Amino acid sequence: MSETTPNRPITPILDRVKIPADMKRLSDSELRRLADELRAETISAVSETGGHLGAGLGVVELTVALHAVFDTPCDRLIWDVSHQSYPHKILTGRRDRIRTLRQKDGLSGFTKRSESPYDPFGTAHSSTSISAALGMAVARDLGGRGLEGESVGDCIAVIGDGAMSAGMAYEAMNNAGHLGKRLIVILNDNEMSIAPPVGAMSSYLSRLYAGAPFQEFKALAKGAVSFLPPPFQEGAKRAKDVFKHMTVGGTLFEELGFSYIGPIDGHDMDQLLSVLRLVHSRAGGPVLIHAITQKGKGYGPAEAASDKGHATAKFDVVSGTQAKAKSNAPSYTSVFSDSLVKLAEKDDKIVAVTAAMPDGTGLARFMDRYASRCFDVGIAEQHAVTFAAGLAAGGMKPFCAIYSTFLQRGYDQVVHDVAIQRLPVRFAIDRAGLVGADGATHAGSFDIGFMANLPGMVVMAAADEAELTRMVATAAAHDEGPIAFRFPRGEGVGVEIPAEAEPLEIGKGRIVQEGSRVAILSFGTRLSEVVKAAEALSARGVTPTIADARFAKPLDREMILRLAEDHEALITIEEGAVGGFGSHVAQLLSDEGVFDAGLKFRSMVLPDIFIDQASPADMYEIAGLSALHIEEKVLSVLGVEVIGKRA
Repeated sequence: MSETTPNRPITPILDRVKIPADMKRLSDSELRRLADELRAETISAVSETGGHLGAGLGVVELTVALHAVFDTPCDRLIWDVSHQSYPHKILTGRRDRIRTLRQKDGLSGFTKRSESPYDPFGTAHSSTSISAALGMAVARDLGGRGLEGESVGDCIAVIGDGAMSAGMAYEAMNNAGHLGKRLIVILNDNEMSIAPPVGAMSSYLSRLYAGAPFQEFKALAKGAVSFLPPPFQEGAKRAKDVFKHMTVGGTLFEELGFSYIGPIDGHDMDQLLSVLRLVHSRAGGPVLIHAITQKGKGYGPAEAASDKGHATAKFDVVSGTQAKAKSNAPSYTSVFSDSLVKLAEKDDKIVAVTAAMPDGTGLARFMDRYASRCFDVGIAEQHAVTFAAGLAAGGMKPFCAIYSTFLQRGYDQVVHDVAIQRLPVRFAIDRAGLVGADGATHAGSFDIGFMANLPGMVVMAAADEAELTRMVATAAAHDEGPIAFRFPRGEGVGVEIPAEAEPLEIGKGRIVQEGSRVAILSFGTRLSEVVKAAEALSARGVTPTIADARFAKPLDREMILRLAEDHEALITIEEGAVGGFGSHVAQLLSDEGVFDAGLKFRSMVLPDIFIDQASPADMYEIAGLSALHIEEKVLSVLGVEVIGKRA
């Protein structure tokens, strides 16, 4: 029965679709109406949960057409990044949970293998879909079955024009063309990823469809099957010739070994169904279908937004007004942005590099002010790092601003091109620690370990907004080698920010509170939780010493050894995985023989699990890094019984 809740749309056809197989009974006209209802349901759901809206709205017709023509989950449908997968989730048995998107114990905001058999591959970082689909296609042709023993049919990758600009996508297409396996790639070209795509690939695609004869191709596509002469209906070779003659452009893709079809209108259900049915029945090798879509399609506020409704908080469906919580404190990202702009006013050697995230990393303001000194290199983190290394070798002061989870993709370049050569690249590592609704794929869990392990790398973490401004200044002034500073997503703690930030002395921490018996050495923004824990401990007669390490490398040896000497116990805490700050402190204490004298040492780190999406507070509760956990750890190490201790 159709929903009649006031805030939810009436969806009589969608109500009949529980799984994609139900769509096989629908006529083409019913599929067109299904797409309209699916768009309305997506808007309604995201208005309640927040999330990635625009990308999904842009592929509604494509989602319906793919599930109507192909036989998922036997046919493997992989959505690159999968920001656009909400309509897919609604059609694949998850409609009853769609209003739990990105919430604790709810649906992931991305495709996820453990969530549904209709999600054959987890994607949340861009440009991986073609590689994964090709791997599945090769496994299929070698007689492989799925992990549950199921058969594998067609392998379809849906990738955006922004994601297509990344090196990994080219690598996959080059390999696919060489292998010649039946593989279907759909280029979802909307001229809009998170930020407008940049580079030669974007220009090439624009030229392809700028003068494309849509009406001629539309007429051809509608009669595509009957268009095939009888002799052409036999054999893959003849079908390949048909694909070639249907091509409007696409020389680059053809040179890579793909049959190119397009551009086609990605919102015209007749074109989509005709072309997909033709490809489904006739493709013999790798095929690329170039579909032109509009991000945010069908919802006025998203179409009018600069980011086409990419990411949104909960909102009013009628007006599009977002219900964003107000904060008295600025975000760490904005503090970084403001600090860098101030420094750039005085130093024309300061330049900035981002990998397709000018807004997310706070560099949009820098770009507006200093366009010639700010470089968005597209979804290409490896290139971003080495490009920054080249800028440094050329005498500039590059700030390479990349999310922690995305910097992982450029790690070899950090090692080989920056660290070994001791080039003064400044890494601004945003989204450090647990990030909330985006879940494990976007958590900045590992950068402390993988950066602090590198010889000559300076690694800092800001405890609050004021400390972040000083770390930006420290990085700008540091020319002896690479330096990194990390900061979390979200608002600061509300401390006063200095008008003129003074650089820190490299490798020197600070004592926040003097106490006795136990010292807590914090690295990063868990310091505010440490202070809360100390307030609760004071009621029990325990006053810990609190120190802010500031640096994971080089460590403040003098401060750490004094803390160890003056206290019976030392506890480190960080927003990172094992092998990071606490491990470096333990190594120092071991090397200095401190443990021989009986020091009690504990290290609080992220647990050895991937934590699913929830609020940041809930995630840190799961991680055991909240103020209450810190209080319990102190009492435990001192041998004080904890009343009502957690299981």
